[in-house]
Amino acid sequence: MRPFAQFALAGCLLVAAGTAHADETKFLQSFKGSFAGKGTVQLTTDVPNVSVSCSFKSNATSTSLSLDGNCRGLVLVTRAISAKLKVAGAKYSGVYVGSRTGPAQLNGSRSGDAINLGIRWAQEVNGDRKARMTVEKRGENGIRLTVTDTDPKTGKNVVMSLIDLTRV
Repeated sequence: MRPFAQFALAGCLLVAAGTAHADETKFLQSFKGSFAGKGTVQLTTDVPNVSVSCSFKSNATSTSLSLDGNCRGLVLVTRAISAKLKVAGAKYSGVYVGSRTGPAQLNGSRSGDAINLGIRWAQEVNGDRKARMTVEKRGENGIRLTVTDTDPKTGKNVVMSLIDLTRV
């Protein structure tokens, strides 16, 4: 199950540190707490998706956000996930840990209520080392995590993971 790495999306839930301006501080703080939810994960572009249940605890300061949790799919498969991100000005960067390929690098920026991140996997996933993640704040208590990748056969973007989380 090499790209259970698609769970990285959960890893992207986290954003943090550096020199955050006031808007980023409030935004980062909105992720603080415990979250749980469900969604789907497609391990590679050529296999069907799998239903998952996820839970996370996140800690946030004015300059950091960290997330620790797990996602469970196929009844017996559980993947521990953690992510730490930093914000410097309007730029987000960090590391996701939990992929079977090894630590993945995250880089991007925020647009409105969404953090748009590029993922650089430690090893190839779906024919390359790149994917995209969006962490979207949905209301006071919701977060949507989406990972998209390019199907190497068709060249089209495919939603690899979509997880909706709610504060618990």
